Amino acid sequence: MHGEERLPVDVRPDRTVRVKIIDACGLACTFCHNEGTPVTADNLGRQAGEYTGTPGRSGRVSLYLRTNGAAFLPARVEPDPDFALALAAVRGSIDTGEVHFTGGEPTLHPKLPELVSLAHRLGLTVGLTSNGENGAAVLKECAEAGLDRVNLSVFGTTADELAAVQSPRYASVRLAERKLRALHDTIESALLSGVKVSANIVVPDQTHVPRVLRIIEEHGRDVAVRMLVSLGDEGTSLHAMRQVLNHLGAVPERHIVTAGASDRRTRYRLPDGRTLYAKSIRPVRLPDTCADCRFNNARDCQEGYYGVRLYREQDGPFMVGVCIRRMDLCVPLGQFVMSRICHEVQTFRDDEYARLTALGRPPTADR
Repeated sequence: MHGEERLPVDVRPDRTVRVKIIDACGLACTFCHNEGTPVTADNLGRQAGEYTGTPGRSGRVSLYLRTNGAAFLPARVEPDPDFALALAAVRGSIDTGEVHFTGGEPTLHPKLPELVSLAHRLGLTVGLTSNGENGAAVLKECAEAGLDRVNLSVFGTTADELAAVQSPRYASVRLAERKLRALHDTIESALLSGVKVSANIVVPDQTHVPRVLRIIEEHGRDVAVRMLVSLGDEGTSLHAMRQVLNHLGAVPERHIVTAGASDRRTRYRLPDGRTLYAKSIRPVRLPDTCADCRFNNARDCQEGYYGVRLYREQDGPFMVGVCIRRMDLCVPLGQFVMSRICHEVQTFRDDEYARLTALGRPPTADR
């Protein structure tokens, strides 16, 4: 955003591993990347090269599957010794302080509290990303097990808005009403349980401004609201985000940059004391792995290098990936810990943290 070049900067090293613990989801958003993997329910019995990312029986999509070279189906991760050893192996190979559970929809995992407890006992901070559809049923127990935070992806604040971004099978206003009630119950349950809550809202264009204002008005006192730039049309998205900030009289306070990953946020203070964040993507690339990638351009590489992801292959090992556009880069965990990419990830984290800390401001090449 304009006029924010001289803000103070917090540089935080990337110490997170994202773990896809389940593939099931009760929504069918038309823009879902599904952590780069095929939708398991639509691809059982198929071999690599035959996987489809278009809506099947589930109604769900996997946005990048057509070109990302995914070669395995994701299995549900269980809270067993294998998972404990996998987390220990990741932590032993790269600096790791937090595990972030994703899906699918992680609150649908029948053993989510046990997974949280396992990671917490290993000394890791535990967070998860959720659409809120089942949080009220499990977050109290998860909080008791050590859950620290939940990031809620808010795709609509009215039933019509939510239904509009679902595939035809799920484009029901009545269903969307139930999902929105569940989201509100999830927020209430998390707050009562002492879990920190963030609401992430992608802002594609100015037609979404009222949606953002509604969520800020309804939940902004207790929930950290974060506007996310739309990766499809960044210019239009940034213009809409400025409209929200101007309407609210938001004053920029601080930049927050994740060194070693593409995450970048600006924190704003509203006149009534509430906080609002605007999140964007830095054009971060791994220096060797990304150098010759066919997606390494402003059009195709929308997420940049976002961090390390852990998966469990159906009837196979844990797999580690570094890019949802390049799932062909995924390797078994045992191979990853000894690999050049593992060393590259850690070195890149360290080097960028040192550089950005010394610089004292975000790189001028930030988008």
